[in-house]
Amino acid sequence: MVQNPLQQYFRQPKIYISLPSNGVYNSVGTVEGDLTNMPIFGMTGMDEIILKTPDALISGESAVKVIESCCPSIKDAWGLSALDTNLLYAAIKIATYGNKISVTQTCPVCSTENDYDLDLNVVVEHYANCKYDNKITIGELVVKTQPLTYRMATDLSIRTFKLQQRLAQIQRLESEDEQNELFKGLFVELRNAQNELYLASVESVEANNTVVVEREFIAEWLHNCDKEIFDLLKEHIDKNRNAWNFPTYPVKCTNCETESNVYIELDQTNFFDNA
Repeated sequence: MVQNPLQQYFRQPKIYISLPSNGVYNSVGTVEGDLTNMPIFGMTGMDEIILKTPDALISGESAVKVIESCCPSIKDAWGLSALDTNLLYAAIKIATYGNKISVTQTCPVCSTENDYDLDLNVVVEHYANCKYDNKITIGELVVKTQPLTYRMATDLSIRTFKLQQRLAQIQRLESEDEQNELFKGLFVELRNAQNELYLASVESVEANNTVVVEREFIAEWLHNCDKEIFDLLKEHIDKNRNAWNFPTYPVKCTNCETESNVYIELDQTNFFDNA
């Protein structure tokens, strides 16, 4: 086979990262190669076009395509653990545009708009030190939890977004009786979506030396357990999720010198923008 004479001009890896999850929570076949030294390439022009396709952005398909393009070790980005996706966003951003990201924030005290250049290497260091706590003991029960896959997280986000759109439409109705009737059904759907989130986050429940992994049994238990048990489980899952959010950056207003924190937006619709 004739070698492409332009091959030497193909893009090359810019940085190497280690997956925070070590592949433990990824679906089988999601990643190949050395998980502690994964090459990350910058985006191509085609990748940028994909990121500007509205339908692909909403469905999550654009982020999947870009991750697989820039991280050749990842064969199925849908099966990635949610623990890994934030670091991958940051790594691709660094490989494409450099380690600085510009963020504008309005001061909460004097309303001055401040521009900050934030170092994305802080994100890489943050995830290098994150630990996922996958077990909680509640009385006689030992519950093992698991992070969502990117597919699960995306599906739940889309579902919640659509429900929020319906909520906004209902609020614009003139008839209060019609609003109340529609609200009832909508709130049931919102509650069910939240319950599915916590169900998907439970890997197994051990009771009386028996490990239960069947989804229907775990779902029935969550539906019928005491509020105290559910609240402790919810607190554990939410604590893990918050620990794996992007780190905040301490900043100071240039006008009044008020100190606050800047949060980076994680949504792929704006995170990959050149800033």
